[in-house]
Amino acid sequence: MPQRHEVPVYRPDIYSPQAILDPYPHYANLRELGPVVWLPKHNVHALPRYAECKAVLLDDKTFVSGDGVALNPIANRLSRGTTLNSDGEDHARRRALVAHRLTPRALRAMRDVVERQAAEIVDAAVARRTVDGVEVAAALPAAVVPDLVGWPAEGRENLLRWGAATFDILGPLNGQAVQAVPAGLGMARFAHTVAKRRNVLPGSMGDDLLRAADAGELPHAECPALMVDYLVPSLDTTLSAIASALHLFATHPGQWQLLKADPGLIPNAVNEIVRYESPLRAFSRKVARDTEVAGTALPAGSRVLVLYASANRDALEWDDPDTFDIRRDAARQLGFGHGTHGCAGQGLARLETQAMLRALVTRVDRIEPAGPPEWARNNIIHRLGRLPIELVPA
Repeated sequence: MPQRHEVPVYRPDIYSPQAILDPYPHYANLRELGPVVWLPKHNVHALPRYAECKAVLLDDKTFVSGDGVALNPIANRLSRGTTLNSDGEDHARRRALVAHRLTPRALRAMRDVVERQAAEIVDAAVARRTVDGVEVAAALPAAVVPDLVGWPAEGRENLLRWGAATFDILGPLNGQAVQAVPAGLGMARFAHTVAKRRNVLPGSMGDDLLRAADAGELPHAECPALMVDYLVPSLDTTLSAIASALHLFATHPGQWQLLKADPGLIPNAVNEIVRYESPLRAFSRKVARDTEVAGTALPAGSRVLVLYASANRDALEWDDPDTFDIRRDAARQLGFGHGTHGCAGQGLARLETQAMLRALVTRVDRIEPAGPPEWARNNIIHRLGRLPIELVPA
């Protein structure tokens, strides 16, 4: 493969513990090098800029997900049978089984419940005044999502830990991923048990899946993977967005005052939060046929790494990308993916994040840092692990 000599090469490991905690300098270096950069450590062509990421996400015939989106073959084999890991008809069929739960209409029906839960969570936090923003952020998705998916009440205390591990395994096979395997298997075992015992909540997504399997619309064996498929992404990514919102408004008080002055900016603010601190770092795609991106030849069977978080800070696409500004139109951010594999639960994630911001705007005068934030270590999810803040009541 002689063309690699012309492709810029980046040798540092973007999945090292340091790079996980502070990825942005690496993304900037990659974007500087070019639209396609070879990562010898991971045997993959990285796409650090916006235009190429978007083009690849839209071309799901050439850049396929069916052979996995992880950077390691073990995770790619284990996650077969999920929407994340399927293409074309197969993907559409799996997604259709639960899509009606996530339509705008279905979400509108949930809105009052979610708003009420958000208000209760924020009231409790304001009463305590000094809180861990990550705990506050986790409370809403942990209340909303398991009910929607239909998990039984017991076993839920592990869902966040299991969910984070399930993502961690989708990176390269590094120490981080290996440590996550037992917890990831815990999630898989739990899902199998729930499906086997059929102890899902009546009227839930899990209930829909089991009924569809009974009717012969999908193999029973696929139910556990699909339940995990919808649970995991909607917990961790939403938690990441809400925690990042608290952190960003604590460190950008002027932006918080703008939001308080005009709560109509809330939907816009959610896009800017997801652009600025993208919950998902990157997923890979397999190249299905010989092709090229930005003049770089990509042979069939090779992989590309779609760096969502880097694309969202690309100066070729965004004015002043390293500035957090809730007035900017960030609707085209790629934080939820794009195209057929765009996040199915993004409407729900937006609903929850907006509900939290609405509850905060009316009850909180200022959000102030109460100690240094700590970022969590995860190959895929970029999120805070601890966030000491003070909520000064309005």
